[in-house]
Amino acid sequence: MEGNAAARELVKRAFIIDCALHTISENGSFNVTMEDIAKSAGFSKGGLNHYFSSKDELFEAAFQEYFDRIFVRSQERINSFSDPMDKLLSFDWLFNWEDPDVNVGYPLLFDCHVLAVRHDTYRKIFHEWVERWVDMLRSAVIEGIEKGVFPKIDPDATARCISAIYHGFATRWYLDKEGHSTAWAIEYYRKAITGLIKGMGGDDII
Repeated sequence: MEGNAAARELVKRAFIIDCALHTISENGSFNVTMEDIAKSAGFSKGGLNHYFSSKDELFEAAFQEYFDRIFVRSQERINSFSDPMDKLLSFDWLFNWEDPDVNVGYPLLFDCHVLAVRHDTYRKIFHEWVERWVDMLRSAVIEGIEKGVFPKIDPDATARCISAIYHGFATRWYLDKEGHSTAWAIEYYRKAITGLIKGMGGDDII
């Protein structure tokens, strides 16, 4: 019985976090209160406080949960390819307006940016977000080097550059879709990443 009760508590906590994610994404972190999230989740504010004692605690849990969710999906995506270059170019789903994760995720990411400017906790969350992207990309770069299809380049520096390319393209695409179409984003992030690796290796790349 205790195990069932604990499981129900985890389900309720996860539900609250999911409601928080959508509420923050729709309204912005600076405009959302604990009362807003309690209403969305069908809890009283006191009931919500049973699971999260403060707005900061809930927001941090919500951001972390979302980023964890995205990385599971990203890892599955990159692992679905065998060719190292295909792995590096595999994140076209980040530029799909119809994707629910995209619609929820970008407002959350940009909110995290703003919060990270003055809040050490969110700066740490953002740092961990970047490092996880870099780790995924670094593995693909190392694989390409080991297979002889990439030149002998610095895996860490290259992965950080590719991560920044994705970040820059995604920001322009999401915030200025009139000037930066989906077709533009996908075509030119692919050219930028491919050109980066070819440029580093000269004629050594196959």
